[in-house]
Amino acid sequence: MTADTIRSDAASLSEEVADLRHRLHREPEIGLHLPRTQEKVLEALDGLPFEITTGTDTTSVTAVLRGTAPSAAEQKPVVLLRGDMDALPVQEQTGVPYASRIDGAMHACGHDLHTAMLAGAGRLLADRRNQLAGDVVLMFQPGEEGFDGAGVMIREGVLEAAGRRPDAAYGIHVVSSLLPNGVFASRSGTLMSASDGLFVTIHGAGGHGSAPHRAKDPVTVAAEVVTSLQTMITRQFDMFDPVVLTVGVLHAGTKRNVIPESARIEATIRTFSEANRELMRTAIPRLVNGIAEGHGLHASVEYETEYPLTVTDPGETSILENRVKELFGDSRYLQMANPLSGSEDFSRVLAAVPGSFVFLSAVEPGADPAGTAFNHSPYAAFDDSVLADGTALYAQLAMARIEELAGA
Repeated sequence: MTADTIRSDAASLSEEVADLRHRLHREPEIGLHLPRTQEKVLEALDGLPFEITTGTDTTSVTAVLRGTAPSAAEQKPVVLLRGDMDALPVQEQTGVPYASRIDGAMHACGHDLHTAMLAGAGRLLADRRNQLAGDVVLMFQPGEEGFDGAGVMIREGVLEAAGRRPDAAYGIHVVSSLLPNGVFASRSGTLMSASDGLFVTIHGAGGHGSAPHRAKDPVTVAAEVVTSLQTMITRQFDMFDPVVLTVGVLHAGTKRNVIPESARIEATIRTFSEANRELMRTAIPRLVNGIAEGHGLHASVEYETEYPLTVTDPGETSILENRVKELFGDSRYLQMANPLSGSEDFSRVLAAVPGSFVFLSAVEPGADPAGTAFNHSPYAAFDDSVLADGTALYAQLAMARIEELAGA
C-alpha cells in the first residue's frame, strides 16, 4: 500500500470523520462512563469485521481486526492504536457551530478528534484486511483526564485482546497551540512528565482574629508552606532535571475576623525523572511537617502517585518519524528538543509495550500558534483539516509496522 493511496483514501473519508467529530463534540462526556460516546463509536464500527468488546468498569471499546494475509513470522504481529474519548469540565466559549450542548462540559483537549481519526483508521484498515499479515487493536479509551482510563483498560485486558501483547503501540494527540497547523512532533525517550498529587491539611486551633496568640493560626502556616515548596525546588533539585509544582487549591476560613481550625492545600507535581519523583515523595512531607511543627501545629500530608513518565521507544519513534515523512514530507515532522510538562495515561501502555506518541497541531490555518488558546481552555479550537492526516497516519503505522514485523 503506497503512502499516496492511504492518504487519498483518508481524504475521501474526511467528511465522514469530521461529522463523527462534530457529533462527539456536541455531546461531551466526562470520566470513565461515556455511554453516548461509546454508542457513537460502536455505530462507526458497525458492519466492519472487528471483534468488539466493551469494558465493565468503564465504557471503553476494544476492537480487534484479524488480518488475513500470510505472515513469515512465528507469531502474527499485533499493533495497538489508541484514541482517548473523554471531555473536560469546561464551559465552551469557542462559538463554533457544533459547540457543546452539555452545560459545563467541553472537548477542550481534542479527544473528539482522536476518537474520530481512530474510527476512520479502522475503516481504512478493514478495507485492507487481506493485506494485513497481523492483527490491529483499536483502543477507544475513556477517562484520560485524571481518571486513569488506560490503567482500567489494561486491568480489563486490552493488552491481551488479540491473544497476546502487542508488538508496538502508537497514539496521537492534537494540540490547539504551540505548533503550526499540520505539524507532527515527538521525541525519543521522555516525552511527557510524570504527574502526582499533593494534598495537605494544616491543623490548628480556631479563635478570634483580634487575638491570634490565643489560637493556632493554620492560614499563616499554609502560606509559608506554599512559598517554601517553591524555594525547596530551587535549592534541593537540579535545575537541569526540572520539577514543576503548582498549588491549585488554597482554602481556609469562613470570615475575615475568624481564625479557622484548618487550612487546605492541593497541588499538582510534575517530574521528568524517577529519581526526582522519589525525592519529592520524601522531601515534601519532611518540609511540610517541619514548618507546621515549628509553629506548634501539625499537618496531614497525602502524596498520591498518578501517571508515570511518558517514555517513547527510540526505535518505534524513529519508525513513526519515517511514516510521517513518507506520508506528508520531511517538513511536516518536528523532533522536539524538550519534553512537555503535561502527563498522559498512555504512559502505562508505553511502559508495557514498545511504542511511541506523537503530537499533531490542529491550530486553525493562518493563526499564530504562539497566541492561540492551548488545550483545556474554553477557547481552545481545533481545525478539522488535520483529521484526514491523523486518520492516514494511524492506518499507515499499523499497516507498515505489521508488514515489517511479518517479514513480508
